[in-house]
Amino acid sequence: MIPGDRVVVRYRLADGRATDALGVLLSADETQLVVDGKRGVETIPVGAVIAAKRVPPPPAPRRS
Repeated sequence: MIPGDRVVVRYRLADGRATDALGVLLSADETQLVVDGKRGVETIPVGAVIAAKRVPPPPAPRRS
């Protein structure tokens, strides 16, 4: 994954629950991933990541 890719990252919250971040990867290094999604910019510690992968672009809006 490189910055600019659309990604989904599953990670563990402090209380032990898992959640997902879906959006554009802004940056990634040895300590954190930064994803810009619908909930805003999320900074995710690498140690909390369960899984991550690139995903295709969102589908085009439906016409009525």
